[in-house]
Amino acid sequence: MAVGELFLSAFLQVLFDRLASPDVLRFASQEGVRSKLQKWEEKLKMIQAVLNDAEEKQLTDRAVKIWLDDLRDLAYDVEDMLDEFATEALGRKLKAEHHESSSSSKVRNLIIPAYVKIIQSPSAVKFDFTMRSKIKGITSRLEVICKQRVELGLQVVCGGTSSLGWQRPPSTCLPPEPVVYGREEDKRKILEMVLRDEPRDVNYSVIPIVGMGGIGKTTLAQLVYNDREVEQFKPRAWVCVSDDFDVLRITKAILESTTLSSCDLKDLNQVQVQLNEELVGKKFLIVLDDVWSKNYSLWDILKRPFLAGAPGSKIIVTTRSVDVALTIGPVKYYPLELLSNDDCWSVFMKHAFEGRNIEACQISELIREKVVEKCKGLPLAARTLGGLLRCKHRDEEWEDVLNSKIWDLSEDSDILPVLRLSYHHLPSHLKRCFAYCSIFPKDYQLEEKEVVLLWMAEGLVEQSIDNKQMEDLG
Repeated sequence: MAVGELFLSAFLQVLFDRLASPDVLRFASQEGVRSKLQKWEEKLKMIQAVLNDAEEKQLTDRAVKIWLDDLRDLAYDVEDMLDEFATEALGRKLKAEHHESSSSSKVRNLIIPAYVKIIQSPSAVKFDFTMRSKIKGITSRLEVICKQRVELGLQVVCGGTSSLGWQRPPSTCLPPEPVVYGREEDKRKILEMVLRDEPRDVNYSVIPIVGMGGIGKTTLAQLVYNDREVEQFKPRAWVCVSDDFDVLRITKAILESTTLSSCDLKDLNQVQVQLNEELVGKKFLIVLDDVWSKNYSLWDILKRPFLAGAPGSKIIVTTRSVDVALTIGPVKYYPLELLSNDDCWSVFMKHAFEGRNIEACQISELIREKVVEKCKGLPLAARTLGGLLRCKHRDEEWEDVLNSKIWDLSEDSDILPVLRLSYHHLPSHLKRCFAYCSIFPKDYQLEEKEVVLLWMAEGLVEQSIDNKQMEDLG
């Protein structure tokens, strides 16, 4: 889904805030259009009431998708109109203040503001004409949107959904939890491959772990990377590669991980020479997580410093693609399979009921079957769904999530339905902040202070009732 659509449900709340602005209301009263703005607000609230239903139905209903597109465009036009109100109001206020300050007569001080208000400049008259024309157009479009919501059968529902184009966050070498279910045998086999010394033409060997998104490739690599048996590898390095196979960036990340210090070099040759010196004669272990590129030329450049390592050095690669595995590794690769139903249920239970009495929850067998069916053997889905349901205590809340139409989306999508649902259950104010982060490129390292200030500048962080500082709220 486009960012504009993702932002829509939260953006309407921004419009309500703008419509309630004292400056906008004061200007609207002076121009005699306050009743029009009140009508806008009423219509937008009627639309907002069915927006949650629309955001879910648009995933399978083309007509609802078009309706949301039209609503999004209209919402942006309303915001532009309110910006024009605010700008014109400020301009007239400054002009009136200028006339008042330039007058030395008390009588003129009383007369001029009224004169400025009644006898407007040609530009103000032109603005009034244009403004009223735009207001009429927006009002007409709102009427059509409201009428269409009835024709489309949109209803008031609790919560909300949206199909967020999920971007995988960067990984680290630290395991996510002390207990990982269903991967004991996989870990044993990968460890065996890592510790096995085989005669090769080069001093290192590549171990690709291949599997679909959310199956647990990164978690398995973390388990192996942190096992005591691999402490014999020195140095060790972990790099999240992602879809941008930037040789300089990856080489620098490996170098910084091995030296535990930052590298300010910007020339690839210098960085590779330094990494070569760090690896020479050493038995290293490097993890390249989430690799997407099948460009052999890039891999051929990246691997050159690895030739300096001691025999038995290993490189673990995690990827969704068999082609990637065959490009940068041997003919054989390790295919990671789905979790069993029991292991998938164990992952879900850990995240849904951590630290609580499971017996007291009285979970029905039907619920268990639905959870296992929805997760489809993916630990990421089980973990996310467990985290989503851990704060929901009523049976009908669980049923609402498990019966959502989002689960029926095409399996060809890279977006796990459970991740769509997790966005669906965010509070409105958090949706706004979350959606804003989508403007950053994938794997961009967000600085907390920077993001908070950007949120504040966009009006996404509002003053709370208990008068906390906006920076703290952000």
